[in-house]
Amino acid sequence: MTRTTRLVVLLVAVVLLGAVGTGSVLYAAHRSGMRDQQQADGPTVRTGTVSLRPTDGRRLLVRNLAWGPKRDEIATVPADDPQGPRTVSGVKCLRFHAAAGTGICLQAVHGALEDTYRAVVLDSHLHELHRFPVPGIPTRARVSPSGHMVAWTVFVSGDSYSGTDFSTRTAIVDTRTWKIDDNLETFHVVKDGRHYRAADTNIWGVTFADDNRFYATLATGGQTYLVRGDVTARTLTTLHRNVECPSLSPDGTRIAYKKRVKGASPDAPWRLYVLNLRTMKETATAERRNIDDQALWADGSTLVYALPGDYGSDLWTVPADGSGTARRLMTSALAPAYLG
Repeated sequence: MTRTTRLVVLLVAVVLLGAVGTGSVLYAAHRSGMRDQQQADGPTVRTGTVSLRPTDGRRLLVRNLAWGPKRDEIATVPADDPQGPRTVSGVKCLRFHAAAGTGICLQAVHGALEDTYRAVVLDSHLHELHRFPVPGIPTRARVSPSGHMVAWTVFVSGDSYSGTDFSTRTAIVDTRTWKIDDNLETFHVVKDGRHYRAADTNIWGVTFADDNRFYATLATGGQTYLVRGDVTARTLTTLHRNVECPSLSPDGTRIAYKKRVKGASPDAPWRLYVLNLRTMKETATAERRNIDDQALWADGSTLVYALPGDYGSDLWTVPADGSGTARRLMTSALAPAYLG
């Protein structure tokens, strides 16, 4: 190959790489601009009244991710028709949960230089009752069955649970007094039956049993643990290893959670499991894909969780007993809550 030929090949390669790069930027900008446009093949979205005490049967509330002007608003559909038309509320949340007429909405406040975040407690009409500043990116939110207690987790550093270079902050609030425990890392830890203290403790993913007892994930020493929390005693007691983002079943007997499995990619390490709290027996669900979500119990036998979709996330469902197969429940949705 002559010098001239080599120069021509190099020039062509540079031009092609530039064209690919320009095309990628233009495509990304195009998709970003389309987020504000209603998609012809997307779900029907309409404005209306959204209540956390529905009077027309059981409802499913979600963060609507369908592209268009109503993206990120809390939306509702009949629980038995999740693919039906969505009624949106006008209230935007990054993370959301609700129970017994109380909602917790984690929001971004967009500033000129950087975004800040807040946790907003909502009444049954989605009106603000109280707000709290939060020190990082919202990731988990839960309300107790009575509606009296709310909890949230944010990333203080990092933005993913998959590695080890992250720190979270988890808070619990009593909505009757507005008393806040703004960092559960100050609770006393009982690990393997002994009092335990370490600088690397990290706690996330609260799920409530009642207004005093809860479960969460504790990480320390390179391991994760399911812990049982006591708000009054301010204690966290370890129960089982390798449990993240727990979700308590309606009857209080089982925990759905994501488990790190051997042989999985470091970037996709989790599978969805269920733990029997009496026997500590683990059951793998039929969902074999990577799960990075705090699953929700739709009822006593079915789990709902988010997986990446074309427009952000879709909701999927799978039996909790290891039987059946996973199926898509709802497109372009996140942060589900069942009411009624």
